[in-house]
Amino acid sequence: MNPFVPQKLPLTDIAWEQLIPHIGKANRALAHYDGVLYGVPNPTVLLSPLTTQEAVLSSKIEGTQATLGEVFRFEAGEEPEQESRRLDIGEIMNYRRALRHAEASLNQRPFNLNLLLELHGILLDSVRGRNKARGQFRKTQNWIGAYGSPIEHAEFIPPDPLHLMEYLDNWEKYYHAERPDSLVQLAIVHAQFEIIHPFLDGNGRLGRILIPLFLFEKGLLSRPMFYLSSYLESHRDEYIARLRALGQSPDAWNQWIEFFLTALIQQAQENASKARAILDLYEGLKTRVLELTHSQYAVPLLDQLFQRPVFQSSHIQLPVTPKPSRQAIANLLRTLRDAGILKVIREGRGRRAQGLALTELINLCEGREVI
Repeated sequence: MNPFVPQKLPLTDIAWEQLIPHIGKANRALAHYDGVLYGVPNPTVLLSPLTTQEAVLSSKIEGTQATLGEVFRFEAGEEPEQESRRLDIGEIMNYRRALRHAEASLNQRPFNLNLLLELHGILLDSVRGRNKARGQFRKTQNWIGAYGSPIEHAEFIPPDPLHLMEYLDNWEKYYHAERPDSLVQLAIVHAQFEIIHPFLDGNGRLGRILIPLFLFEKGLLSRPMFYLSSYLESHRDEYIARLRALGQSPDAWNQWIEFFLTALIQQAQENASKARAILDLYEGLKTRVLELTHSQYAVPLLDQLFQRPVFQSSHIQLPVTPKPSRQAIANLLRTLRDAGILKVIREGRGRRAQGLALTELINLCEGREVI
């Protein structure tokens, strides 16, 4: 098997007529989701658990096993028993950091290859793969196959590194080009990035990070917050098979685009439903917490619980003036615990603070009872 030679973009053989029904549905679904997103008063706070879940699921596609609940517990100071889980959580937290760095950067400058390098540097910071040319495009040949298998047994060999910058330059120009439909363009942008495989590690996760960035830059979303990894993880075999088929048959690109548009449609509907449910939960809890506490600190506390739904009681610090005393915060938490809003997941002992969780939010994000 020789290194793959990518088709130059833009593609010239897209079957637009057969894709039109999918294009229309995908654009409508995305517009509906953005309407929901626009109505969320503080999406960075309220949708923070969904951002973390996206990091969990995107990393899971690459083989990590840590769950959303384990990530939250780790952030609350609870070390996992297995070292492999700790490494998984490090990768997930880096993914989330990269998403947030990208959002901040796009408010200052357009997406470019330098930002891509920055994101790669964040993604592999102090985790598995940190020694694989972190923050640098590869200068050697890589390949995809069973773990530890030689290149002779590869399932896919990405392009020759000697031509890598030529392919990336074409890819970046296409990313910023005006095309007949932006969602079809995104399907091609994502797949071509995975084909080029410009890094020695982290390509899959970076390729999925690109999805909300592209949607935001093209004006299709008001915030770069779109979570596609749930669909891709649940259809992992087809996702990989569709990517592998590119270049192997005349209709492979059209089949890939149709698959990607279907993923966008279903995930936009799921994202909108979850965002609405989270907003409803927040509004309901806000009313209830205010009635229970009659406190000026009730809403700032609730905001912090949505950002970090598993926490140690001693870690609560509200960004308000005047600041509440430690005793005032303890009284608020006790009231919420007694009302069943917060659940004790670890009793305090000695110097170790009590561990608490906003379980309804975590279970809502997971779609099942996990805490």
